[in-house]
Amino acid sequence: MAMSKRKRGQVTRAVQYVVLVAAIGVLALVADWGEIVRAFFNLPVAAEQIPAIFTTALVNTLIYSLLGFGFGLLLALPLALMKLSSVPPYRWIATTYIEFFRGVPALLVFVTFGFGVPLAFQLRFDIYSTVMLSLGLVGAAYMAETIRAGIQAVDTGQVEAARSLGMSQGRTMITVVIPQAFRIVLPPLTNELILLTKDSSLIYLLGLARDQYELTKFGREALNTSLSLTPLLFTGLCYLIITIPLSYLSRRLERQTGGKTVGSPEATGVQVQA
Repeated sequence: MAMSKRKRGQVTRAVQYVVLVAAIGVLALVADWGEIVRAFFNLPVAAEQIPAIFTTALVNTLIYSLLGFGFGLLLALPLALMKLSSVPPYRWIATTYIEFFRGVPALLVFVTFGFGVPLAFQLRFDIYSTVMLSLGLVGAAYMAETIRAGIQAVDTGQVEAARSLGMSQGRTMITVVIPQAFRIVLPPLTNELILLTKDSSLIYLLGLARDQYELTKFGREALNTSLSLTPLLFTGLCYLIITIPLSYLSRRLERQTGGKTVGSPEATGVQVQA
């Protein structure tokens, strides 16, 4: 007798669960748990490294990430408005910037502002300025596209209503469109902060004093000195301490906006009049 579609689905899921449990069981049996504990849960190494991981590396990672995110957000809004401008040169400039910084690896941007620009222009950036510029310029390219899509996702009826009340194009943009656009794009902007947090690990290229170490640099140095993977395990946990609350915040914000996400560039016809 042939099984019903529902019954076949239940059997298929049961087989998948059995295979998954069997695979986990095999891995548990073949693993060298003694070596795993020695490599990843070395308590003396953890006791030596943990205070500095939290008080220095985690704090510096947060500072670097927030500096890059703040600068990028300030730059992203005018870029988004330029991309929507009716004046072609503004659109060309914004498009060139966005495509360039989305296309080149963040690693090259760090090297450029860490070594190239200071040599070419005889400038000296401190580590915080270098990180802010590097992360901010890269992040701005992505955030500008997010904000642009958010502006275009605002209901055109509200724009028409504001204009019918006598508001100028600029005032409509500032008081009606942009506040609603930022409410829409808060979840993707939170995700961008997560990406910048992980990109902050590229700062290791610049050469840091110990009190400037971020998480990845701290973990690498601790690995070299302790010959244990325990610091790397705690470094990964520290990244999760940052990213999991941000991911939760992103989902919560998305629910508060009714699941509304930024639309495609063609979703609406909002265009900035220069």
